[in-house]
Amino acid sequence: MLGTFGGALEARHIDASNGKLVAEVTGEVETEEGVLVIRRIHVAMRLVAPEQSRDVVERVHGIYAMRCPLYRTLHNAIQLTSSYTLSPPPSA
Repeated sequence: MLGTFGGALEARHIDASNGKLVAEVTGEVETEEGVLVIRRIHVAMRLVAPEQSRDVVERVHGIYAMRCPLYRTLHNAIQLTSSYTLSPPPSA
């Protein structure tokens, strides 16, 4: 999901390379008939980009998932969610 989101940002001229886009992934596991089953996965992404790119990032975040092979493969079996935070670039 991170790669698809980053690629979609890059296509819109928002730099997501060189560590500017990172993610922390958490999953929730439940027991079903004595077997551990992954029920939910959340991808929390952080993008270092200027505030003026927020509108584009928001639009991309709203549409990228259905273009992601991982999401398309698993979304009917596991609840997959994502979020992002925008961090300002360091001052030069």
